[in-house]
Order: sequence, then C-alpha cells, then structure tokens
Amino acid sequence: MRLTLAMLCAFALCLCQAYAQKRTLAADSTISTTHEVSIKGQKISYTATTGTQPVWNDEGEPIAALFYTFYERNDVQDRASRPLVISFNGGPGSASVWMHIAYTGPRILEIDDEGYPVQPYGIRENPYSILDVADIVYVNPVNTGYSRILDEDTERSTFFGVNADVAYLAEWLNTFVNRANRWPSPKYLIGESYGTTRVSGLALELQNTQWMYLNGVILVSPTGLGIERSGPVEAANRLPYFAAAAWYQKALPIQHQQKDLDEFLPEVEAFTINELIPAMAKGGFIEEEERKAMAAKMAEYSGLKEKEILDHNLDVPNAYFWKALMRERGGYTVGRLDSRYLGIDRQLAGDRPDYNAELTSWLHSFTPAINYYFRNQLNYQTDIKYNMFGPVHPWDRSNDDTGENLRQAMAQNPYLNVMVQSGYFDGATTYFDAKYTMWHLDPSGRMKDRLSFKGYRSGHMMYLRQEDLQKANEDIREFIKATLPQNRKPARY
Repeated sequence: MRLTLAMLCAFALCLCQAYAQKRTLAADSTISTTHEVSIKGQKISYTATTGTQPVWNDEGEPIAALFYTFYERNDVQDRASRPLVISFNGGPGSASVWMHIAYTGPRILEIDDEGYPVQPYGIRENPYSILDVADIVYVNPVNTGYSRILDEDTERSTFFGVNADVAYLAEWLNTFVNRANRWPSPKYLIGESYGTTRVSGLALELQNTQWMYLNGVILVSPTGLGIERSGPVEAANRLPYFAAAAWYQKALPIQHQQKDLDEFLPEVEAFTINELIPAMAKGGFIEEEERKAMAAKMAEYSGLKEKEILDHNLDVPNAYFWKALMRERGGYTVGRLDSRYLGIDRQLAGDRPDYNAELTSWLHSFTPAINYYFRNQLNYQTDIKYNMFGPVHPWDRSNDDTGENLRQAMAQNPYLNVMVQSGYFDGATTYFDAKYTMWHLDPSGRMKDRLSFKGYRSGHMMYLRQEDLQKANEDIREFIKATLPQNRKPARY
C-alpha cells in the first residue's frame, strides 16, 4: 500500500496525541490489579487500586488531581468493621512513596537490613505489612507523586499552606470515603514528618467540616505541631538526640558507651529536664562555675569537646553536631534525618555538612523502585514525572495550631487515640522533641492515657531498619486492635 502525505501526517498526529495523553493527567481515573502477599505467615489476597481523584472548586470544576493507591484485602466479609488507614508523608512537598513502599504497604523496596541501597533495584513482599488488619490508602497532595494542578489560574495558596492543605484534603477525603463506601469503617490517619502536622490538623477538620470521626492518629517522627519550645527548652532538648547519635557512632566515654541505649537515654533525659533547662534559662547571668559544669556534662553525653560547647554558650546547633561529631573520628559527617549514615565533605573545616548523607542514600533506592513498581506491578502507565519532592513553595506556615487542633479533636471524640513513633537517631525531628510534644499536647493531663510513645533504634524513617520495620508495624497493629471499641462501647466520658 502506498502511503500518501496525508496518511503520514494523520499517523504522526495520532502518535502526538497518544504521547500528549500520556503526559496529561486525567482528573478522574482508576486501574485495579489483584495480588497476594504473605504477612506473618498468612497468605492474603488483595486488590490494588491506583489512579486519580479530582479536587473541585466551589463551582464544581476540577482544579487539581490527586494520585492515590488503595489496598483492600479481598477475603473480608464485613467491610463495615474493617479499619481504614489513610497515609500521608510530609515535606511539605514529599510524595507518599516513603511509607508506601518501605513501611506499611504490601510491597517494600530492596534494601539491606540496615536500610542501605542494594542493586539490582526492585520490590519484594513486605511480611510485616498491616494489610492483614486494615485497608490502606496512600495519598499524594498536590504536586507530589503524580498529583498535579489542572487549572493554572487557581491560586497556589489554595493548596500550599498549613491550613489550606488541611482544608482541601479534608474535602478530598470525604469524596474518597464516599466512593469507597467506607463511612462505617473505623478510620485512622498516619503521617510522617510534616505529615504529622497535616494529620493533626485533619483530625479536627474532618470532625468539624466533614463530620467524620476517627479512632486513631499515628504521628511518625512528628514536627512541633505549633507547640511552643523556643529559647532554653529548644536548645537543651537537643542533648538527648546528641547522646543517642554519639552512642551509635561509639563516640562516648567508656562508662556511657558500655551501657545499653535504653539504660543510657533516661539518664540524659533526666539531666536535660532537671539541670540543663534550668541552667540555660539563666542565660548570660549563669555563674561561670555552673556554666562550665554544664558544658562538661554535655560533652560527656554528646561526644563533643567541652570547648566547642562553651564557644556556643551551651547552645550547640544540630548542623554543627552533624559536622563535628566525627571530625576527628574518621573525618565523616553524620546524617541529619538519620545519624547512622556517614558522609564525606570537601574539607574537614566548617560548621555544617555539604549534603545530607541519609537523603541521598534513600533517593538512591526509592526512586527506581517506585517508578518500576507503578509501571510493572500496578500497571499504571504514564510519562508524567513522579515527584519524590514537588514544587510547593512558598508554603504558608502561619497560624499553625495543629497540636491544639489534635487536642481539641481528642477532647470532642472519646474514641480518638494518638500514638507517636520516633527514631532515636533522627536529628531533624528528634525523639525527645517528640516526647516533649506529646507531654504538652494536652496540658490538662486528663487525656494522657490516650497518648503513647514508641522509640526505635534508627532514624527519621525508622522502618528502613529490618528489626524496626517488624517492631513498628506490630506497634501499629496493636494500636489499631486496642482502639477498636469492644462490645458496642459508646463514645462517652
């Protein structure tokens, strides 16, 4: 057959249109696949639904499309009593990839037992996933993952801010729960890092504007949630993290190095609360003898030199610690989000590392794994770039009352419980700050029996370490089981 110029042009146009479609995000779409996974020795069949769901404006026009992945166990007889876990990561601007393919989901990326990249990159079954006890949806806010703004005339402030983020996501979740027919289900929010700000705000927003009540909120490596801790408290609170990281890197005096971490950290915490905070509260009027005594004890607990601490007036920045701890112990820097990771700088001098050693390691393994997973196992085909970190700035951080929002949600809802999960070696959202946040979340102390803390011997993404992956998922599993009302127990005080 002879091809005419018109036929060739038509063929080229079809190719261009097909390519354009793959580069254009559909506002509303779903692709479902079925799979199996063995969890705790039990084989479980499940359906994975991945796709997009719109964000609408007040006129009912789609202005953005959020990409999500929803896992449902197939052999469930009573879906109404089946818990639903709604999962967010942080940033802001971070995709849901981290907890999706490394923590709670039915597939996890190929890494070694401590969380370091291995090749060939890939995905394997997660034998510790919580899919045995709950269905899970992983949500990517605007500009993260494959989620995108569809209407370029829409103000970015509609999405990018503490309170704007909470408001549109609450509306989106209402639609999702409607479509999935999960209104009767017990519901849980889990957020990591900035995702804890997000889910703390959502807890109250869902109650007050969507009339959707939760059974639990899980805060993984939480932020400050707007709870005040500036000045001496902020500075002193760094010491327990310094101590944990120095213990891991074997940088402590022998009398502390030989202790188990569970024995050592309570000692440092007690010193921080009972001695260091009161001493630092005196500022420049502290007696020189007391100042030197504090510096000596801090040096003993942190692996830093006493002179370094005195030169900083006892207020040592985290960035300096990451640079200085190993300066004379191999010349490495330690990671910000996980101080088990080591980096190499251009020079030993300086007061902060050149780069985040842990983040480059994580991107090394996560990026190929998630791109392979969606295309090859979940059959989601697109030429749109998967944003591990998306453009969401400027982000409006004003009026962050998310900690108070969570407290109010708990007060209004007797069913609502909160669990905090933190890695001891996280230098960005430290475990001791997480404890402090939990202690001050409810100043009355009348709801402290509904607040719990779990610590792990790893960093910000504590689940990357094999031992903690198992332990942390089991803690979630037990939290869900413990917060499901028994025998139709009413929500009342």
